[in-house]
Amino acid sequence: MADAVQYKLERMLDEIEDLERKRIFTKPELAQIVKNRRNFEYKLKRPSPLKQDFLDYIDYEKQLDALRRLRKKAASRKLTEEDEEREGKKKKKMMKRSVSDSAGVSRILEVYRLASTRFKGDIGIWFQYLEFCRERGHGRMKKARYMFEFFVLVLFCFNYLTFQQFRVLSLLDSIVVADQVHFFRIGFDDLGLPDVESGLRVCRNSEDLWVEYLRMELTYLNKLKARKVLLGEEKGTLANSHDNANAEQLRDDDEFMSLEQQGNANDSVADGESENQEDALREHASAILQTIYSGALEALPSNMNLRKCFLDILDSTDLVHSEELREKIVKDMKRDFADKPEFWDWFARQQMANLKNTTDINKSDLLHQLDKATMVYEEALNIIPCSKMFSQYTKFWMDVIAPESEDSSILGFACSPAYAMEFTSRLLKVYKKAECMGYITEDLAYQWVLLHMQLGRLEEAAELVERFCKGKFSKSVKLWVSKVSIRMKLTTENSHSANKDEIRSLFELLQSALAKVKVSEAETLWLMAIKFFSSKKKYFSKLVQAALILLAQGAEGSFSVSSAIVNCVLQNDGIQVARETYKRFLALPHPSLALYRNCIELEANLGSVGENDGIVNARKLYESALTTYGRDERLWRDYYSMEIKLGTTETSNAVYSRARKILTDPTVLISSSDL
Repeated sequence: MADAVQYKLERMLDEIEDLERKRIFTKPELAQIVKNRRNFEYKLKRPSPLKQDFLDYIDYEKQLDALRRLRKKAASRKLTEEDEEREGKKKKKMMKRSVSDSAGVSRILEVYRLASTRFKGDIGIWFQYLEFCRERGHGRMKKARYMFEFFVLVLFCFNYLTFQQFRVLSLLDSIVVADQVHFFRIGFDDLGLPDVESGLRVCRNSEDLWVEYLRMELTYLNKLKARKVLLGEEKGTLANSHDNANAEQLRDDDEFMSLEQQGNANDSVADGESENQEDALREHASAILQTIYSGALEALPSNMNLRKCFLDILDSTDLVHSEELREKIVKDMKRDFADKPEFWDWFARQQMANLKNTTDINKSDLLHQLDKATMVYEEALNIIPCSKMFSQYTKFWMDVIAPESEDSSILGFACSPAYAMEFTSRLLKVYKKAECMGYITEDLAYQWVLLHMQLGRLEEAAELVERFCKGKFSKSVKLWVSKVSIRMKLTTENSHSANKDEIRSLFELLQSALAKVKVSEAETLWLMAIKFFSSKKKYFSKLVQAALILLAQGAEGSFSVSSAIVNCVLQNDGIQVARETYKRFLALPHPSLALYRNCIELEANLGSVGENDGIVNARKLYESALTTYGRDERLWRDYYSMEIKLGTTETSNAVYSRARKILTDPTVLISSSDL
């Protein structure tokens, strides 16, 4: 190892002498540079060097080379005009390119090569390598890319023979597709139109590569159009009428633009010849899109998103027969994806695409577009009637009436109250149709009830949810919660009119709901009942008794119910009654740790304000909890933390000593932020 490092350092001798001769670095600085490089080289020569070792070395050399360039420029400027004749030769010698100017870049490339060889599957290193070659205009760009492709193919063959084919193909796509797309984008200007076909041969099933292929071809046509404009081959263009800045901007524009945008760079007109040339380019672009679309369709016949991307690109360009091309793509999608609700939902929303950013539209046009979208959904329900189709249908109307966000909005403006009422009636008809056809789901039923509640139609909502809870959704927690909530609102609309019969009826409804749904899912119902009947002693006592029975039977999911009851009793009746209540729950078999924590927090808060009984009771609760949950690290840590804050040195040391005997890692006791 030492010999190899020493050999590399000796090869730096010419570079070091050149830097000293040009007075770019001082002798102490050069000694430090050699020392740093020696340390980096030793790290790379270890049996298992880390990726970070290579990256640190590269970063150091990049900064050093940047500093060298700055100092070289500064040193050349120090030669004053008075000494220009006397030191002309010296200045010329200093400005002359020498070994130190290229040694830094060569060393960085060598480290990149070693890193990419060591970590062949690391995409980040390869991209940095390619990017550095491109920035410096170095000839190793193509060689680095070929090395990358070679390693990928070797890895592919090795894995293909050893591991599952699916995993290998996934790995190949993730590596090669990323490399190809990245290479297309960084090398388009420097190397001309890249060899896209080679990338598609390696991973023909990549959606990203097909989209990038089409984008690159159309961008290339745009560049041809821009070149004609710059050379003045078309009349009325940028040839000699605009300044260089505009020409440079047009030449360097990499973004995807429509052909019409570049053709209309000058508002002065084009004659018949230029129009014919432009039509030829548009014809050519149209033919390219059709060819690439056919190849993509053959390679990925079941990829709907790829065709959406092609349609987006088509909408962004001005091609000959673009409308016919669009109709063909949509027709093919309808043929291949007619059994997929996602297609119909997308197709219906496309009918509203031109209204997305519209703020001034009359009602007749709006209703016309909505009718077209509705016809699509109705056609879909005739072809593939299913619950998912109805869910997307209702989601469409909700996005029209009250979108969750701007991204989900179908219209480009806020729906007015007049429109909202009409659209809401259409949405209600969709829910009704789903129920009549037998495709109503629990979620659709809940949304239907919730819509009535939001509209303030509590009576209709109560009637609807009553029908659902007696029918196929008799065990739905959401619908039972809605039913109870609606009944509570109807009961308390006029607090003076709520009589004993209504209260009793509501309590019986809660009992029925709790009997219907699973105990593990009934937490929301319990919390609603505790909150509503907290001030009604008779019914609250019945709820406490029912909760005790359920917990005694080992009911799952009711751990927070007991805590809610204790907190409610504390607020209404004080600490003494709350203590009696939580003792009843803790006396049950295997009380939950959450209940212990809630009771401990209650007592510790009292102890922190000076009540001695609170500290004593908190200790008792900790001791009781540790008999069941003695291996819980957080419980021991909280106990220890409380003793440090509220107890004495003796009590805290006692807890720490006990914890060390039980816990495998007692250091967790001192990791709390409270210490």
